[in-house]
Amino acid sequence: MSKNKNKFMKKGITFNKTSLTENILAIFNNHPTITLNYKQISKRLEVKDDSTKRLISEVLREQAKREILEEVFTGKFKLKAKAGYLEGTIDMTTKGYGFLVSDSVTEDVFISQVNLKQALHGDKVKVYLYARKNGKVEGEVVQIIQRARTTFVGIVEVNRTFAFLVPDHRQMPYDIFIPLDNLKGAKTGQKAIAKINEWPKKAKNPIGEIVDVLGDVGNSDAEMHAILAEFDLPYKYPEEVVAEAEKIPEKITEKEIAKRRDFRNITTFTIDPVDAKDFDDALSLRKLENGNWEVGVHIADVTHYVEEHGIIDKEGYERATSVYLVDRVVPMLPERLSNFICSLRPNEEKLCFSAVFELDEKATVLTEWFGRTIINSDRRYSYEEAQEIIETGKGDFASEMLTLDDLAKKLRAKRFKTGSIAFDREEVKFKLDETGKPLGVFFKVSKDSNKLIEEFMLLANRKVAERIGTKKGDKNPPTFVYRVHDKPNIDKLNAFSTFIKKFGYSRIKTQTNITIARSINELLDEVRGKVEQNVVETLAIRSMAKAIYTTQNIGHYGLAFSHYTHFTSPIRRFPDMMVHRLLALYLEHGNPPSADKYEEMCKHSSEQEQKAANAERASIKYKQVEFMSDKVGQSFNGVISGVTEWGMYVELEGNKCEGLVPLRDMTDDHYIFDEDNYCLYGRHSDKRFQLGDNVKIRIVKANLAKKQLTFMLDNDMI
Repeated sequence: MSKNKNKFMKKGITFNKTSLTENILAIFNNHPTITLNYKQISKRLEVKDDSTKRLISEVLREQAKREILEEVFTGKFKLKAKAGYLEGTIDMTTKGYGFLVSDSVTEDVFISQVNLKQALHGDKVKVYLYARKNGKVEGEVVQIIQRARTTFVGIVEVNRTFAFLVPDHRQMPYDIFIPLDNLKGAKTGQKAIAKINEWPKKAKNPIGEIVDVLGDVGNSDAEMHAILAEFDLPYKYPEEVVAEAEKIPEKITEKEIAKRRDFRNITTFTIDPVDAKDFDDALSLRKLENGNWEVGVHIADVTHYVEEHGIIDKEGYERATSVYLVDRVVPMLPERLSNFICSLRPNEEKLCFSAVFELDEKATVLTEWFGRTIINSDRRYSYEEAQEIIETGKGDFASEMLTLDDLAKKLRAKRFKTGSIAFDREEVKFKLDETGKPLGVFFKVSKDSNKLIEEFMLLANRKVAERIGTKKGDKNPPTFVYRVHDKPNIDKLNAFSTFIKKFGYSRIKTQTNITIARSINELLDEVRGKVEQNVVETLAIRSMAKAIYTTQNIGHYGLAFSHYTHFTSPIRRFPDMMVHRLLALYLEHGNPPSADKYEEMCKHSSEQEQKAANAERASIKYKQVEFMSDKVGQSFNGVISGVTEWGMYVELEGNKCEGLVPLRDMTDDHYIFDEDNYCLYGRHSDKRFQLGDNVKIRIVKANLAKKQLTFMLDNDMI
């Protein structure tokens, strides 16, 4: 046992019920024949406190009730034999086979291509489980319960008597057969969207129709729309929703003003990206008679204009978020709302939902107030303009800007002292011509002006969550929307710690949450400016859990907040609209709505957020490949950013474009993938290529359709 003693948990690390369940089931899955009681589990997880031991006992009985474990003797449990049927979703690989992912088991079920029975990536299916083979579970799809999607984007190929759409999606291994009378005018080589109409049992390919022709391959509009369609995101607004938005009056009545706290005569301004149009937050500042500062965080009152359950609201919910691609924003709300009526434009009276704080010189929050307001912004700043004032001390409202900057820095220092982690990653940006073609790559770094806004948004989000959130001893907590971030997986953290040690960095100290945060912050400071910075930062983020929306508050680990929500961006995030409505309800002493309904909305919002993030990354990848397409044959320095069984990924210095050096093209030796040490090594030469190593490559191919760059090592490297 000593060999695996510390595999799951380290002494001193606390965990919630979810992570405890994962660790217990991991023990049983790794030892399917073993029988254990709660004391033996406690010993393996190095749990010593009685409350956690009781929780272990509770988890064991719950998993037995769910028939994942079975109680063979009183208090003694083992993994229930896997046979019979299981429901879940298909996770397809690019090689054509897949895995069943189910909440009922911690181990994914392998399904061969022939046993998928026309199931596709993301489909909800029913699977028959075969007996264990070599410690693995295999299955066969017996029913497709629900298709994840029926439309796919790709390139059209037209022949004399038939046509196909070749999907862009790597996890869609089948071309879609298109009868010629269902082409909708699409021509060979064009990007289009096809809908699957039928898939006869004995047919190799599904049969469908073209539902939209996006345009020619390489056209920026066509390619960006294709990326949105690939991730099942909308790329145009329904006419009836736009028409409904046009009916909304912009005039603010005196009756409405009378209901609100008036900030029109208090210095107020916005700070946003230079190209932004949807200004959804503003800051006000005034000095109080007692010498303290009143800071107002004013957020566009979107829910005043958007009727709950109306067609604009329903469309906003379906989208859940604005999508930010390289060359455009696809807004969650119609532009009349997002860029005009709700946008906090300067020298215009605007309705807001505000969080107002009284702070002393040490940035300690003394009082807080939440409610509806009216403002009139004195000035619109870009981040660059605000930064110049912070650096020079000169400009409009310089005194207010410098005071807010000083308070923000004090708030930030307190946050880091209590265990907040500083992930300040560079943003990849492109200089584009009028057609959308990339002319150059540059990087946006977060400066004091960005951090000023960030700190007051964090303060408002935290205080709103604390105002409504679950309190200790609450038997019936009010329904609320939280932005939560779970503790990191200890196995992932230990693997990351081992990796950075190879570069000479200190291991992550895992004794407590604060020591973990401090270790990571020290590492991020130390690695800044070095060639391996992006690799280390990426792996650090991957060792963390993903932040999600939920009604169940477990706190935000990365920020070290016990309560956190999203209140400050309702123009571009639907969960913020949900929070505004709930906050308004509770300020008026209304009864809590159904938690189940809100949990479902939270889950949808988290899924849409992930799709939007994937689409954004895909648009960046496309523009990077497009930018490098005229540089085929040229050599560049880079750093190994990923190592896999099929080759190694290299990120180029200067522009962060990433490409693959295929293993099959490394012909000077037989290279073997060493997963534990993040490297490829030559069997005969013992030459090693390790994650983070500097290499020189030559660009071999730029495949725009697949958003892929192919590299080869320069001759002097092999």
